[in-house]
Amino acid sequence: MEDIIVDKIREVSFVKVNMTEQLWNTGILDSISIVELVVYMELEFNVEIPLEEVVVDNFQTVILIMEYLKRKQGSNND
Repeated sequence: MEDIIVDKIREVSFVKVNMTEQLWNTGILDSISIVELVVYMELEFNVEIPLEEVVVDNFQTVILIMEYLKRKQGSNND
């Protein structure tokens, strides 16, 4: 999951990131790249990501994105 997310962020933002890098505060993710990332993750990980959940608390770092996706995948299994 980590490699998939890191690779997609690099593809949409043209920046190589690490697990703890601040994605929004540094401008790595902007409004366009976050939409691309969300659409990709919905398809790749078979989750639905509501707009109100696309917030810094869920998408600030690769670690937070992974934790968010794992929660979403867990809720799909309920």
